[in-house]
Amino acid sequence: MPRLARLDAPGVFHHIIIRGIERRNIFRDNRDRENLLERLGKLLPETKTACYAWAFLPNHFLLRTGEVPLATLMRRLLTGYVVSFNRRHKRHGHLLQNRYKSIVCQEDLYLQELVRYIHLNPLRAGIVPNLDALNSFPYCGHSALMGKRDRPWQNVDYVLHSFAKRVRRARREYFSYVEAGVGQRRRRDLIGGGLIRSLGGWAEAEKLRLRGQDHIKSDERILGDLDFVGSVLAQAEEHYTRQCALRRRGYDLEKIAERVAEIYQVKMREVLARGRQQQRVNARSLFCFWSVRELGNSLTALARRLGMSPAGVGYAAQRGEAIAQENNYQLTQ
Repeated sequence: MPRLARLDAPGVFHHIIIRGIERRNIFRDNRDRENLLERLGKLLPETKTACYAWAFLPNHFLLRTGEVPLATLMRRLLTGYVVSFNRRHKRHGHLLQNRYKSIVCQEDLYLQELVRYIHLNPLRAGIVPNLDALNSFPYCGHSALMGKRDRPWQNVDYVLHSFAKRVRRARREYFSYVEAGVGQRRRRDLIGGGLIRSLGGWAEAEKLRLRGQDHIKSDERILGDLDFVGSVLAQAEEHYTRQCALRRRGYDLEKIAERVAEIYQVKMREVLARGRQQQRVNARSLFCFWSVRELGNSLTALARRLGMSPAGVGYAAQRGEAIAQENNYQLTQ
């Protein structure tokens, strides 16, 4: 079965889960953890991505995308980290599972619940013995919400204000809420099973099954009520429809290369050929951006076509986006 496309748009609320290949730990020591923290501290403000919760056990994040797509942020974050990790530990090969998991969440229903669930991960995993230790644990966003750690890139005020207007009272309310969830085990309804999440849990799903209602709209990429699921899928359909419309008009890789060649006044083969000349680099970057974003081509497929690595195509697409915005280049005329 083909993988479903990721759902994303500016302002979308995501629960991100990253796992190592074969469920291995992606950190060997605190220096690795600090490396990823440093990258988060740079990339989140740069991409205007809001972070409400995070924990490195396993690796969960609660983010809201800004103008930069989630895929761009995660590609830059994870590619940079893996290259650094492999170089430091003198290893080769994959470190992460093929795809991180991203779940679009309905904020008004799940903000507080997901913050608590993510921040209790170190306690559930036995990394810290109790809440007092969690309060100052450096590799989880709970310590920043409790005022024990300074994380400028973490949106502490936004979360606290969901509990109360005044910081001291909000912090007390937040801590009480977290304390009340200490006994919770792993929540399958928060991290898997689109239908179950959409309906509000396994008990509700079972009730509907017994009534013979198996047709309820659901999607494993979404956490929210049925109206929210429908709304998100409708927005995703709009983007998919644009891709289909472009393909119906004859847009493929060759037509994109032709458009880029027209802009840069070069031959088509120069757009697709490797080279370090600035004009050729810019042309290929714009080609990668439109091929990935407008037509939905995968980085892997494009990498094979261009004789590049998927990470290289990702970086090129990122440059191409900046070029398109700066010069107001449009694929269609």
